[in-house]
Amino acid sequence: MPTPIEIGLDTFGDVTRAPDGGLNPHGQVLRDVVEEAVLADAVGVDFIGLGEHHRDDFAISSPEIVLAAIGARTRRIRLGTAVTVLSSDDPVRVFERFSTLDALTGGRAEIILGRGSFTESFPLFGFELSDYERLFEEKLDLLARLLKGGPVTWSGTTRPPLKNQRVWPPLGPQGLKAWVGIGGSPESVVRAVRNDLPMMLAIIGGDPARFRPYVELYQRACAELGRPVRPVGVHSPGHVAATDAAAREELWPGYRALNDRIGRERGWPPATRERFEAEADHGALHVGAPETVARKIARTLKAVGAARFEMKYSSGPMPHDQLMTSIELYGARVIPLVRDMMA
Repeated sequence: MPTPIEIGLDTFGDVTRAPDGGLNPHGQVLRDVVEEAVLADAVGVDFIGLGEHHRDDFAISSPEIVLAAIGARTRRIRLGTAVTVLSSDDPVRVFERFSTLDALTGGRAEIILGRGSFTESFPLFGFELSDYERLFEEKLDLLARLLKGGPVTWSGTTRPPLKNQRVWPPLGPQGLKAWVGIGGSPESVVRAVRNDLPMMLAIIGGDPARFRPYVELYQRACAELGRPVRPVGVHSPGHVAATDAAAREELWPGYRALNDRIGRERGWPPATRERFEAEADHGALHVGAPETVARKIARTLKAVGAARFEMKYSSGPMPHDQLMTSIELYGARVIPLVRDMMA
């Protein structure tokens, strides 16, 4: 029986542009994120993922709290992260927060776990970047054991050991779905398999088809390690508007501002309109009218061999009303078209 296709949305709570041209305060952005998720639930989006960041251009530093607020106002949409920076957190506390969210929302919580593309959380919480790999490796191992339920005995070098320890509240009979976010490292693919977790591919640039070898590696590693092959997901940026031209014109200023800010921090060249258009035409940007975006999502799912697609619908300082229109079109028109194309 084919795996059902799931279509979701992600946001980092990018600080949005106010009507007067200034930037909205973080509190307003957080309240708007809740309204965006409520709309996503109403128009049939399957999943909403909130990214964790600790910097001034993204408003969400505590995704679980915002997800709880969303959960209180929705009934169907699944609630998760994009991603939880496990390396600078405590696996026991992560489990407790998400098992609590899962209980409050009737089993709708998920976690997407990552090492973090941004590293501000490491000095903030007292971790060394030199321990980047070891922190994630050990903490993922512990969290994977906690997710299986029952008493846990564990020891490592990054936190105190546990001996026959239970953690509360316990998960319900359906458990808690957790993914490993992967940016393109073969070692990360094998790590996900070793911990018996599905993977979410972050495809933020270039032709999505180039990630197909990672899915094939995941399948081979599952066979070699005796793990079940689980559905693969994809996260990519995008924006939906009434026409292709309108979608590109709305997205470009925020896309440029976001990429240029990160580029200045990391030594990238400034974004160009030519490169933006190339990403929209042939790369990872899923931007355009509903029919255009639906065709590209279906093409990405087929090229990669994925069963879930999550579009990061916020990109730099875009106005909230543009995000709301994008969400409405995504749920009402894009998702039904994708389902028809994938049937």
